[in-house]
Amino acid sequence: MEFQDYYKTLGVERSASDKEIKSAYRKLARKHHPDVNPGNKDAEKRFKEINEAYQVLGDTEKRKKYDELGADWERGTAEDDLRRRYAQQGGAPGGGFSAGDFSDFFSSFFGGAGGGRRGRAGAQPFENYGFTPHEEKAPDLEAEVQITLMEAARGAKRRMELTAQDDCPVCKGSGMVMQEERVGKARVVSSAQPCTRCHAAGVIPNRRTLEVTIPAGITDGTRMRLAGQGGRGPRPELNGDLFMTVHIQPDRVFKLSGRDLRCELPVWDYEAALGAEVTVPTLDGRLSLKIPPESQTGRVMRLKGKGMPARGKDSAGDLLYELKVLAPTDLTEAERTLLRELAEKQRERHVPDPRAGLLR
Repeated sequence: MEFQDYYKTLGVERSASDKEIKSAYRKLARKHHPDVNPGNKDAEKRFKEINEAYQVLGDTEKRKKYDELGADWERGTAEDDLRRRYAQQGGAPGGGFSAGDFSDFFSSFFGGAGGGRRGRAGAQPFENYGFTPHEEKAPDLEAEVQITLMEAARGAKRRMELTAQDDCPVCKGSGMVMQEERVGKARVVSSAQPCTRCHAAGVIPNRRTLEVTIPAGITDGTRMRLAGQGGRGPRPELNGDLFMTVHIQPDRVFKLSGRDLRCELPVWDYEAALGAEVTVPTLDGRLSLKIPPESQTGRVMRLKGKGMPARGKDSAGDLLYELKVLAPTDLTEAERTLLRELAEKQRERHVPDPRAGLLR
């Protein structure tokens, strides 16, 4: 019977962490799942290989034994002895299990009793000659949502469609459907078969709709945690969490800088020179803003507390207007005459050349 390189099957290094192994398994299982590839025999075979690899590498004790013995797996007799002792007690672990679902290597090395994807770390596959699956928390999910700047300022609601690999409701995430019976004071497995609902993967693809409330004053890149809205576990308290990153779309008027808002404000040269009162936009509507006389391009006018609203311990941001002085266009002849007179009077007063610094 040929040695099986389970690390190669899952595409991970031998030093891979439990989290990396689980992540690789889920990606491959999702890709080759029979529900995704109906009638594809190659995908079905690949799916069984992936599942078998995870039965070993996803279990701390089995992985340790696999790493220690490697290709010398014939020396691993401890579990064979355990099964013989159990058989003498009248039990039949895996009695209803189809050996064809696992390779000869797996059957000889681990006895063909699949044990599910949630086998307890550091424990023998049959506790007190019975099977006790370890119920771990379902995986967390990641999602992203796009909102407008106005929605970020005022708050919003979003309806999200999620697709997750949730625990199979039939086998409760173990990958196996087992029948138990009492032998004395112990509960033992009388039969175990791969779950036909999830094809022994322990998880099934599941789509669900979630309505999310986005609080007012949220900033770009904020990561929200929605407790219990991630992967579905065998019980509600074992559900994973949903971590949602909020992205604020660019706005045509305001540019977000932390909690401050910046706005480029065009003004005519005569407004900048003489001073003026102009109408400006804010998140709450329009306001009048006084432009001081002799203002230049780049000058910043600040409205305190008119930026993004306060949230939690963060105070409200400011609204900053950066002036951009524009020269009038489409002048009449009379207007041109006035500008020529202005230029002549400034020359008579020996007004400094604005380019003098560049010519030194």
